[in-house]
Amino acid sequence: MHDHDTSERLASYADVLAGELPDTWTSTHLTGDDKDDLAELTDRIWDLDLVAASLAEHPLQQAAVLSRPDGAQLVLIDRHDERDGFLLAAVAPHALPDEAYRGVPEPNGIALTDDPFLGAEQVAGDLLVRYDRALAQVRHNALGGIQPSQPDRVVLTWQPDGSVATAPADDRVGAILLAHGFTQDPHSGIYRLEGDDSKAQARALREIGPQLDALGIGTALQHPATRTAPASAPASMPPAPAGARTPIARTR
Repeated sequence: MHDHDTSERLASYADVLAGELPDTWTSTHLTGDDKDDLAELTDRIWDLDLVAASLAEHPLQQAAVLSRPDGAQLVLIDRHDERDGFLLAAVAPHALPDEAYRGVPEPNGIALTDDPFLGAEQVAGDLLVRYDRALAQVRHNALGGIQPSQPDRVVLTWQPDGSVATAPADDRVGAILLAHGFTQDPHSGIYRLEGDDSKAQARALREIGPQLDALGIGTALQHPATRTAPASAPASMPPAPAGARTPIARTR
């Protein structure tokens, strides 16, 4: 089979699979011209079993990435044996610290039949269940010292760098926070208000209170014991790149 035929087959399979999975998924095809994207994707494949063994012998030359609006991603790759079908693996979230993965079992990938409709049933009943469970756990771990909010109460937590962070449970809260200078990490869901301008930060915190009260949502400001004053806080360290994640961070 020619490379072009192989590429078309994988892309077509991925398109059908995306349309058959629960929720909403889109498919993007990466070819050999997308070397940087393929290398970054390889670093984030969340597998220590079937797919990892395949990649160790056959580096990615093409792949189809299936994406869900909440940031979840799956990657479809070729099989390099005598069997038909493909391999499908989960993709680890962007920019979460290594500590978030500790104690979380890898949602190892699976081999799919060459029928995308049967393949979708395999994915929905197996890999997706394990992947969603692992995603929820690492995102919860990534909250660190941030106490999750309740539907009727937003917990705002001071951070060592002087910022304020929160993980609201209501979408209406997120809209108010964004309107007052908070930014949201799309993968962890955490909203953060930087503390570079303490006056602007204090003003924002004062203004969101009445707006949340109008929705019947209270607020609580939490001061961890480890918090340092914003003026003396060291620069926060950037998260470790996914490619630097060591095996201990994602082993069972």
